[in-house]
Amino acid sequence: MDKCISVFDMLKVGVGPSSSHTLGPWRAAEKFLSEIRANGFFAETFAVKVDLYGSLSLTGKGHATDLAVMLGLSGQDPEYIPVENIGSIIADIQNSQTLQLGNEKTIGFSFLTDIVFHKNFLPFHANGLTFTAFKESGEAYASTFYSIGGGFVVKEEQNNENSTDFTCAFPYPIDTAVELLHYCSENQLKISEVVYANEISMRPEALVHSELLRIWNTMLECMYIGCHTDGILPGGLNVKRRAFDMHQNLMGNGQYNNPQEWLQTIRKTEVKFRQILKWVSCFALAVNEVNAALGRVVTAPTNGSAGVIPAVLMYYMVIENHQAGDDEVKKFLMVAGEVGSIFKKGATISAAMGGCQAEIGVSSAMAAAALCELMGGSPEQVLMAAEIAMEHHLGLTCDPIGGLVQIPCIERNTMGAIKAINAAELALETDAKNAKVPLDKVINTMWQTAKDMNSKYKETSEGGLAVAVNIADC
Repeated sequence: MDKCISVFDMLKVGVGPSSSHTLGPWRAAEKFLSEIRANGFFAETFAVKVDLYGSLSLTGKGHATDLAVMLGLSGQDPEYIPVENIGSIIADIQNSQTLQLGNEKTIGFSFLTDIVFHKNFLPFHANGLTFTAFKESGEAYASTFYSIGGGFVVKEEQNNENSTDFTCAFPYPIDTAVELLHYCSENQLKISEVVYANEISMRPEALVHSELLRIWNTMLECMYIGCHTDGILPGGLNVKRRAFDMHQNLMGNGQYNNPQEWLQTIRKTEVKFRQILKWVSCFALAVNEVNAALGRVVTAPTNGSAGVIPAVLMYYMVIENHQAGDDEVKKFLMVAGEVGSIFKKGATISAAMGGCQAEIGVSSAMAAAALCELMGGSPEQVLMAAEIAMEHHLGLTCDPIGGLVQIPCIERNTMGAIKAINAAELALETDAKNAKVPLDKVINTMWQTAKDMNSKYKETSEGGLAVAVNIADC
């Protein structure tokens, strides 16, 4: 049985601001609850302590890691929790000094002392956290998890970063771009068709269709909310939301009542090069402003890079093809998800391991590939588009000011989206036989670059803009 990564692993619905620092720890808390239930410890649990290590500690407060573990321990689901309830749930925990463990039993919990931030790194991965449950007798049960990017969570005994929570037997098991191209050539299939065959080997076709559209509708709603929300982002940097004003200037007097009508209305607006740049940037800004405010987004492949893929897909829908509908959406998401999984298997999607090239670079490559297929690119051109996009993100560092997913993270999504469109167009105008750099080679290079990169540029806020500009300057 081969280890498989589904499109729905790469594109997951969750809560911002970070897939590795928010969604991952949240899911780790859920896994810990499952463990103590399974071993009979839950019923007698009197107290819980959480230890955060490495990058989770260094930028955890800016990424809401402490809030995420409390919500996870409380039995809340990041995929479905009403985001407007998050503030009141956290306030209740802080004020009452208690926590509803698993949403079943009340235990004492101090927000200030039961979550401990350790600057040292655990050997296995930069994002480590340990949960310890205590009985009144003093007996304890501890379990350590690692949030490896994109909301994926593993334990050290799972052996490596690329482990997943399930095993399966895809008809087309894929670890590399070469393998993917082989299946396309041998069976005369598009990349989206290969991916679809894999997905329906795991789930009913109707579920694949409905879940892909749920992902898209979540992305669309996120863009809609971001474009219609003004104000200052939380966290202390006093970052003003920009999507609201940009959207107003672009939209003019357009009339609509919901996200679907909004999409149709945008199709009627003026289309010139400057407007296209602004629209794509506006869509990306909107998503990542929602993400920064603990809103609901889709990891693509991470929360910090969540704006690139929706922005490029929206570009295709409202600029390139006004007839595009559900079929194009599903193809786009399947190609994007598959390309992201190849990066995850061959390198990393974790900024704590690979810098921002692992987030914005990978998301740009995913979007470029997906757009290229929708624009008529061959499988070879599709993977060439992914290669071009990543090639020009190599070495991109992760240096969030104040540990917040705001500066430079939000703007970087606009850059990743524009580069993705550019990469797709370059690939479409190139005979893939003349390509000099295969996608697998650039993935290997990205991983080598990640290993050579100084740790202070890997989501620690100890280098780059994070130290050149501090909160006082803002």
